Amino acid sequence: MAERQPRAESFLPLPPATFHILLALAAEDRHGYVIIQEVAERTAGAVRLSAATLYRSIHRMLEQGLIVEVRSRLAPALDDERRRYYRITPLGAAVARAEARRLAQLVGLARARGLAPLLPDEA
Repeated sequence: MAERQPRAESFLPLPPATFHILLALAAEDRHGYVIIQEVAERTAGAVRLSAATLYRSIHRMLEQGLIVEVRSRLAPALDDERRRYYRITPLGAAVARAEARRLAQLVGLARARGLAPLLPDEA
């Protein structure tokens, strides 16, 4: 009998580092250092993952089935063979979407109470 996949909502709320890693992997496979750079760049330096936080999170995410390690490389001759690349799984993508919805709902509640600014098209 096939093992049932957990519901995406059962992972919520996500730790911020986990959400940022899933966002970094949403577009393409990446190795650890590039994930760190992508998160820092996308957040204009507001979020800086340490190597310890990154790899602790990656280990947990691998166990949860949110990401997988990939062995294939586009250009193996141009890459360091010691690098480990990671890919978001369908479950990981579903969890990231669920977290994005959860966060959007929270912002909506804050806006309704005057605690968050309206977007330009909502004004």
